[in-house]
Amino acid sequence: MVCSTKSSRQMNIVKEVCVESFSEAKNAVTGGATRIELCENLAVGGTTPSYGTIKLCKERLDVPLMVMIRPRGGNFTYSADEFTVMFEDIKACKELGVDGIVLGLLDDNLKIELERTRQLIAMARPMKVTFHKAIDMVEDILEAVSLLKELGVDRILSSGGKETALEGASTINRMIELGTPNLKIVVAGKVTHENLHEIQNTIHSGEFHGRRLVPFNSNSK
Repeated sequence: MVCSTKSSRQMNIVKEVCVESFSEAKNAVTGGATRIELCENLAVGGTTPSYGTIKLCKERLDVPLMVMIRPRGGNFTYSADEFTVMFEDIKACKELGVDGIVLGLLDDNLKIELERTRQLIAMARPMKVTFHKAIDMVEDILEAVSLLKELGVDRILSSGGKETALEGASTINRMIELGTPNLKIVVAGKVTHENLHEIQNTIHSGEFHGRRLVPFNSNSK
């Protein structure tokens, strides 16, 4: 039997689960996660996890591992010293053979900080690079998508500038169109295993991100 295009897309979607420990990562994979975003301190939006946690996840998990590169919570405008920390953390991830990193840098005017983003992308290669939800803070999200596409970013994590993916659906779909074919938009913003089907029917992406995207941690905030 030949599956329909819609059915095939639903079967082949990426479920990227955000976790803050090795045990959570392992449980997420058991629950059906097909990619892991590894962080610490999710209460402040996520920061860079420890070297040991990254190493263990890379060695023992059979799915792609994306590591958050963020030296602290708060805004996304970083000092020279914080930028150096990010650079060194990316270098460590590359040495460990991590599949990709997740970062986001804005300037004082809440625009993409192009030059330093370009430098970190260059340091990261051949790892994949995701620009995270810092993009939801910029005034013109579609312009930011075009700029990041020019920089060679592989993925953008976004809820379309809204609190939830469903609220930002129209913007996310425009982002997807603009990013095609090389820049993927990873749908975020209260995406759970309970509402995934509804979101799939509304937003034309094959990649979804959430803390509760698989049942293992359905009680997590």
